Amino acid sequence: MEWFRKAKRGLATTEKKNIPEGLWTKCPDCGEIVYSKKMEQLLWVCPNCSYHFRISSLKYIQLLLDGGRLEEYDQDLVSRDPLKFKDSKRYPDRIKAAQQKTGKKDGVISGYGEIDGTKVSFAIMDFAFIGGSMGSVVGEKIARTIERALEAECPLIIISCSGGARMQEGILSLMQMAKTSGLLARLAEKRIPYISILINPTTAGVMASYASLGDVIIAEPGALLGFAGPRVIKQTIGQDLPEGFQSSQFFLDKGFLDSVVNRSELRETVSKLLKFMWRK
Repeated sequence: MEWFRKAKRGLATTEKKNIPEGLWTKCPDCGEIVYSKKMEQLLWVCPNCSYHFRISSLKYIQLLLDGGRLEEYDQDLVSRDPLKFKDSKRYPDRIKAAQQKTGKKDGVISGYGEIDGTKVSFAIMDFAFIGGSMGSVVGEKIARTIERALEAECPLIIISCSGGARMQEGILSLMQMAKTSGLLARLAEKRIPYISILINPTTAGVMASYASLGDVIIAEPGALLGFAGPRVIKQTIGQDLPEGFQSSQFFLDKGFLDSVVNRSELRETVSKLLKFMWRK
């Protein structure tokens, strides 16, 4: 028919519509596509399935601490290369690349802050810095954060997000587990509360040390938790693993966690815990 061959005015165009990058965000869990500004308002939690996107350490500081203010300490500590380690690249080159990417010297930020007027010694790990791995600098900064809680006699809060000990520093990384755990024992003797917050993921040497030693341990929904990965565990024990194995909800059901807390309720939950646990 002739009218099928007629040009359809106003439909054909060679003009390309430029849509700003990052305007929309797709949830990797349910596939929902959400306006990015709305996601920002929702603290990067999917409104359809409550999937918790990974957010920066700075956003957690803004979320939890009064006025988003942290009096930062130990900013200039930098990892060395005691083993002269090289895999696909030299360890100093990997450190330099991570510093350029994140604007930080290493994988944890620490200092003093306040939550609803209560002074806290605070640290948060940054997964963007070599997977939040714990080397000698991360271990030392966590240790000093615990020591500041002892000195100031104030509660300790550590937000963990890590793939575990940093292999490029070998045994020096593993030594941080004992060092931080020993200091936490001193904190417990002084009856100073420690709230451990676990976000996705928290695994291996970090999980096996200070992340699992809180007086109260809470986690975000859907966080991957554990020591070894599920493939390694399955191969080791030769059995299929339960559904949802290593999720925060699984850990809660098995009694390892005290609570799974939505990001929007995290500050209120921590504030209530501090009021209940600490009356100096």
